[in-house]
Amino acid sequence: MPDPGAAPVQSSLPAAAARFGEHIVAACAEAGMEASARPRLPGPPPAPVLAANTAPPEAETAAPDESVLDDAPGGDLAAQHVEDGAAAEVRQLSSILEQVLRGPTGLGTAGLKLGLSEQSPAPAAPVEGTPIPGLYHHPVLPPDPARVEEVSRRIKTWAVDEVQAYPPEWEDQFDGFSVARYMVACHPDAPTIDHLMVAARLMVAENAVDDCYCEDHGGSPVGLGSRLLLAHTALDPLHTTKEYEPEWTASLQSDAPRRAYRSAMEYLLQQATASQADRFRHDMARLHLGYLAEAAWAETDTVPEVWEYLAMRQFNNFRPCPTITDTVGGYELPADVHARPDVQRVIALAGNATTIVNDLYSYTKELESPGRHLNLPVVIAEREGMSDRDAYLKAVEVHNQLMHDFEAEAAAVAAACPVPSLLRFLRGVAVWVDGNHYWHQTNTYRYSLPDFW
Repeated sequence: MPDPGAAPVQSSLPAAAARFGEHIVAACAEAGMEASARPRLPGPPPAPVLAANTAPPEAETAAPDESVLDDAPGGDLAAQHVEDGAAAEVRQLSSILEQVLRGPTGLGTAGLKLGLSEQSPAPAAPVEGTPIPGLYHHPVLPPDPARVEEVSRRIKTWAVDEVQAYPPEWEDQFDGFSVARYMVACHPDAPTIDHLMVAARLMVAENAVDDCYCEDHGGSPVGLGSRLLLAHTALDPLHTTKEYEPEWTASLQSDAPRRAYRSAMEYLLQQATASQADRFRHDMARLHLGYLAEAAWAETDTVPEVWEYLAMRQFNNFRPCPTITDTVGGYELPADVHARPDVQRVIALAGNATTIVNDLYSYTKELESPGRHLNLPVVIAEREGMSDRDAYLKAVEVHNQLMHDFEAEAAAVAAACPVPSLLRFLRGVAVWVDGNHYWHQTNTYRYSLPDFW
């Protein structure tokens, strides 16, 4: 697929260079430097430990695309710790890292850059909503209002007229979800509205499954496995005999989730390669497996251990959304690069961090809903014997560590494998992470913060 150009400046990935010291050590080793001559630089800062009666810090934020290359590993700080000869090698490594983050130069390479600027713009005006105090995040520029308006118009037409995804009485909830603002914020490099609509349809379809099968609108853990399996065949088609195929085909129109899945997948296939489509199906199977684990705990009224809950959340999470970053961007990350273990770790950390953001912002909404909803603060409070407040603040710490790990690992992958499509994909995932937080913070229709500060 052609690469239409770089995204607007808006990414947390460059800031990761400031936390990249431990990986430069390995690079120095490859360059032949002695251990005693290698720079010692700090790794990711530890998450704050909050005592029971201490106020949390202000939100731990970094400006969008904050220029950090002057302090990047291998710069002046490194030179202070090495002899002259070693310092030259470190400066060379710094130059390589800067090239990795900035992308190639020369005729025809503009579309392969990460889009860094020497000085990043601040958001034009304060955004709606209050960020969670102490939560590590990156403020972003508000999404393009013209694109938001057009995606909003088209997605509602699709949801109402094409797939009947919700009845009229749910219209206020559909509007309040603000899916257009969400997707435009997460995919600022989408070359066309059609590309943005791929992400918007899939998001609406995934929420229809979650609401109708699992949660708010008739969802139940009882029988969930069979419902998810049949819905999954709208994404991963059934290959059966001619005798039984018509019944399966008819079943795809039997309820809103399957209608939405089938239609959204058909639109995805118009933009995605076969490899990208198969990657998405795989991540949706992961999502459905996570739904089933949570349903099993609900059926037995079980509160899992914290580590078990986090394992479930690695599957029941946002991963299918950033996994289509390149499809929505109009290019392709090759399958063999996507499958690298270090790339998979980066994607998993991004999905885990963004999902804990959802746990934190939806905390009060879930407490007000019928029944017991598992989220990270609830599980920590139950399993570690903490007050609601302390458990919530510890969940913030967990999120922050996941974010720091995501950024450090993304920088390591960028330096180790400076393939242009991978650099753009990493930046796109980082932008998605930032856009996901922006949407949660600003969606005051759905979310409000607990009174813990």
